[in-house]
Amino acid sequence: MDIPHFVYPFICAQYKIGQLYMISKHSHEQSDRGEGVEVVQNEPFEDPHHGNGQFTEKRVYLNSKLPSWARAVVPKIFYVTEKAWNYYPYTITGKSCSFLPKFSIHIETKYEDNKGSNDRIFDNEAKDLEREVCFIDIACDEIPERYYKESEDPKHFKSEKTGRGQLREGWRDSHQPIMCSYKLVTVKFEVWGLQTRVEQFVHKVVRDILLIGHRQAFAWVDEWYDMTMDDVREYEKNMHEQTNIKVCNQHSSTVDDIESHAQTST
Repeated sequence: MDIPHFVYPFICAQYKIGQLYMISKHSHEQSDRGEGVEVVQNEPFEDPHHGNGQFTEKRVYLNSKLPSWARAVVPKIFYVTEKAWNYYPYTITGKSCSFLPKFSIHIETKYEDNKGSNDRIFDNEAKDLEREVCFIDIACDEIPERYYKESEDPKHFKSEKTGRGQLREGWRDSHQPIMCSYKLVTVKFEVWGLQTRVEQFVHKVVRDILLIGHRQAFAWVDEWYDMTMDDVREYEKNMHEQTNIKVCNQHSSTVDDIESHAQTST
């Protein structure tokens, strides 16, 4: 169980819009040639404990992004189902795969206006469980080379609208404003002989994806900074429609075959 801390040069109230903008644009950019993110459902949701929020269900097609040893055991057309409940500043995301019923990813996120100093933020959720806490620096920690863009590098980017940017080593100690995205990441793959290898691999992939997304949210700040919640919801709707067109045309006739195959395998 990992607890990565991502620190940003924002306050939580600002990042509520930035988070939605980044997820929609990132999904659109990463979707092409039948792979990427299909949005199945995105609608308001009310929880008796957390209150009003947004529920989203997605299918993430990623066969070509899997390592060779994983591609050998999954169908040619392979997707992960992602369900997310956004009660910002608290969110829950679960990922599963019908073809691999013993595989799951669970991510809980809490946002606070500090630089990662709340050591007890997940005490209730992860009580008595082994945890590994790590601080992720959006400016100085490395991302996979194939995803690197200088325009999205916080060390080089400077926002015209906010004046924030060109972050240097140690920026978290003195920068204002500042906030932290605390994540509790649990990966399970209960298959003998593969469990440790797969869980370690998935934890690294999740870390890389989160780091890339957080860097992009900062580098795209001038695109979303003046948006209202209505603006970003309209942008989100348009991006979902465009992304679905990029992804779904090649999968509309195969999803039923995948689910049938999964049921047979199970």
